[in-house]
Amino acid sequence: MAPARKRKDPLRLAIRVTVFVVLFYGLGWFVLDPLLRWFAGALAGPTFAVLVSAVFATWLSLRIYEDIPVFAVGLWWNSSSAQNLKLGLLGGVGAAALALVPPLLTGAAHISGTHAPEYGAIVFSALCVAAGSVGEEIFFRGYGFQLLMANWGPWAAILPVGLVFGWMHSANPNASPLGLINTAGFGVLFGYAFLRSRDLWLPIGLHFGWNFTLPLFGADLSGITIFKEITGHEMVWRAGVLWSGGGYGPEASILTSAALIPLFVYLWKAPIRRQTSPLTDLPGESAICEPSPPLQS
Repeated sequence: MAPARKRKDPLRLAIRVTVFVVLFYGLGWFVLDPLLRWFAGALAGPTFAVLVSAVFATWLSLRIYEDIPVFAVGLWWNSSSAQNLKLGLLGGVGAAALALVPPLLTGAAHISGTHAPEYGAIVFSALCVAAGSVGEEIFFRGYGFQLLMANWGPWAAILPVGLVFGWMHSANPNASPLGLINTAGFGVLFGYAFLRSRDLWLPIGLHFGWNFTLPLFGADLSGITIFKEITGHEMVWRAGVLWSGGGYGPEASILTSAALIPLFVYLWKAPIRRQTSPLTDLPGESAICEPSPPLQS
């Protein structure tokens, strides 16, 4: 492993974060996104473009500046990783249920069938959602974020990156102010999840659990409506836009705003296993978890 980086060097920090972001967008936005949209379609194309671009930008940045493997951003796999992933999935699914089940129970919404579900397509869409969730977490909570955390401190990195995460969704169809605020809230909670676990498996589980549960209920996901054509049902609302989120989906509703609070408490109290983080741990700092296996860079 490379020696500890010099902290509090603004120019070095700015260069490394900028290179990481430019690598991500240079490959993803200008090359992979249009290519994969043409080859794999409007759902698979963007999600896998995000994943491949995030992994590539992370790998190359780590090779240039740190000389450590890509797994060092929090992708080590061990029993602690599995525990954190499970806790993340439970939290994401649970938060989605808190936002969607009450209106179904009270009659403010109901699920209406449109046609027979396409089970193969559901599996394929799950893979696409997983690719997008993993890719976004590697990018937003990976190398650049962890450098900012190491140099600025946890919350000085978590809050602005969470706001950027929300703002990046402003181009989504039917984006609304409340939807972007709630999305930024998720970005902050994903950052807090990394702070607690020092791996990416916990925020990945949260991200995927939420993103997959909404379409299963027939709800729109960040303005994306294609899932209704796959599941064969949709969530129809009798309540107004403040409750339903309108065209952006439940993420733009006050129900999601309310669900963020118990999700934060859950992350605060859950038995999360703290892992070793080469990019954020201070020299000599250790985590109470099983050691990660050595991997070739």
